[in-house]
Amino acid sequence: MSTRWTTWSEHAWLQHAADGVATLQLGDRLLSEVVDAESGTGYLATVLPDIASEFAVQWAAVIDRWPGWSTRAEFGQLPFEHLPARFFEEVLDREAGGLTTETDKDGWSLLSVPLVTDGQQQTVLALAGRRIESDDLARCVAISRTLATSLLLAERLGRLSHKEEQLRETLRVAYRLSDIFETVPLLEALAEEATRLLKCDRASIFIWDRQEQKLLACPALGVEGGTLYLPDNVGIVGAVIQSGESICVDDAYEDDRFNRAVDRDTGYRTKSLLCVPLLDGDGRLIGAFQGINKLDGLFDSDDEDILGQLGIQAAIALRNTRERERLIRTHRQLTEQMASRVRIIGDSSATDTVREKIERLAPTDLPVLILGASGTGKEVVAQSLHYHGPRCDEPFVAVNCAALTETLLESELFGHEKGAFTDASATHKGKFELADGGTVFLDEIGDMSPGGQAKLLRVLEQKVITRVGGSQTIPVNVRIVAATNVNLAEAVREKRFREDLYFRLNVVTLELPPLCERPDDILPLAEFFLRQFCPQARRPVLELSDDAVRRLKAHGWPGNVRELRNLMERVAFLSTGDRVEEEDLAFVLSPLKEEQQLAAGVDLGLADATTRFQAQYIERAIDRCGKNMSEVARMLGLHRSNLYRKMKQLGMNVPDED
Repeated sequence: MSTRWTTWSEHAWLQHAADGVATLQLGDRLLSEVVDAESGTGYLATVLPDIASEFAVQWAAVIDRWPGWSTRAEFGQLPFEHLPARFFEEVLDREAGGLTTETDKDGWSLLSVPLVTDGQQQTVLALAGRRIESDDLARCVAISRTLATSLLLAERLGRLSHKEEQLRETLRVAYRLSDIFETVPLLEALAEEATRLLKCDRASIFIWDRQEQKLLACPALGVEGGTLYLPDNVGIVGAVIQSGESICVDDAYEDDRFNRAVDRDTGYRTKSLLCVPLLDGDGRLIGAFQGINKLDGLFDSDDEDILGQLGIQAAIALRNTRERERLIRTHRQLTEQMASRVRIIGDSSATDTVREKIERLAPTDLPVLILGASGTGKEVVAQSLHYHGPRCDEPFVAVNCAALTETLLESELFGHEKGAFTDASATHKGKFELADGGTVFLDEIGDMSPGGQAKLLRVLEQKVITRVGGSQTIPVNVRIVAATNVNLAEAVREKRFREDLYFRLNVVTLELPPLCERPDDILPLAEFFLRQFCPQARRPVLELSDDAVRRLKAHGWPGNVRELRNLMERVAFLSTGDRVEEEDLAFVLSPLKEEQQLAAGVDLGLADATTRFQAQYIERAIDRCGKNMSEVARMLGLHRSNLYRKMKQLGMNVPDED
């Protein structure tokens, strides 16, 4: 990699809900440090160590372009002989963050993002270290706005003497409100604090809906529900929205711009008021902040500064809160969608038993071992345990242990350090770290290497992992769900699987029988898959004809549910009729398994082989239909009396006729 660029507008940091929230939390910490800063330089000396620690870098600095490139503040030892001025110039010219590995110190990467202060873009934040990852660039771009705003506030604090304590209190208010994550409660709390700081009777925040040309006032005291919608061109607030300038009025009823309608509706009497524009981090007008009726005297310029500073923090807090709400809402919707898709389909008693066990096990953290042949739905059961339990909002990470070599398996599960093996060019987080708080599904665990088994046992017992090539233990909180089609008890006897791990995993076992042993599930599953795939094929949901149903039930399903799913997907996309007929299933294997067909024996005469084949065919149909002879006859296309006659000819036991 040479150089990678990321701008704020890409919002790359919001691609993952957990990373987005973590970045917002870092922004809150940067904001909180402004409270105790006496100058911009003092603020940087406080927060640069936190930034370096958050990104695990060896050097962090704020560097100014004018006059000449110089370091304003730094943490750590300068890793380069000379500041890479050309790289910093390109960062400012592009107005984008950059990450480069082309440095004069081998193995080090350099990351830099622009900081906009006082409307000028002459400053950059620079980070350097051995383990900077590409994700760090997007996160650093995301926090740059908060850092720039906080730095600007810290510098202003150093310049303001007689207002210093009031402004510090404003920032303390902003920090106290940083734990409120819902929009309406945040606005109400901001208005309450503004009332206290301004020593006025009431305060309200107005959020501007540009498209609808309306203002949402919150809180609107005396109005049912506490919120009020107003046109964006009416009253003092409307004048502030239209002009973008603050307005201070000593006698509201003497000002032609004042709208008396609200007072008439609420019975309140407005005397003096102060209204300032509310700007977001980009300087874009998003609303107004208003205080009403100063309790002692009239509003003055100090009050305007206080309300303006609180408005800046209100805009930051409001943006963060809305982003949190959006992230949480999106994540919750995705979780609900996954939970609704993960369903255990079937009417058999075996499937009912599985559903009951899942319902009991999902709320727990017990490790679960799922046994069953390939294609029986082991991963669906694992997902159901996850998405119907308390960990549903956290990641579900699946790993196919059989698809990876021993070295790659341990690296995938536990991660690796840079240089741990050939091609390990960077530190890599394993599945357990990525799934922290959620569930790790280990499919085909019977094929896990001995080394991987030992490390997995440690995770189960000590809740810690160690990356390949590393020595530091990393705590993890995950639930383990494992699955295999291998007889683990036999593998333990043959020393291919650790006995202690087997007993640790075998706390709870869920066994999934093959589809051929639960024929009552075939039709519900087939109909479920048709409802899933037909809309994807842009056609009405197909129905199954009686002949098609008989053909499905007569098939042995050696591939289990996966085979049935693939069949229904093919039917949904390729069949031409309005419903599924038997000929649409012509590519289904013969109703008898291949080994059953061969059981007739090539050493028999043709007549004897035919007799044996017919008897086995009828016996299988009887098993399929639960010994319902009328259904057997229909499946075979015979009258019931003809079926009995045929069974007698074949020397089979014939049940008594009803």
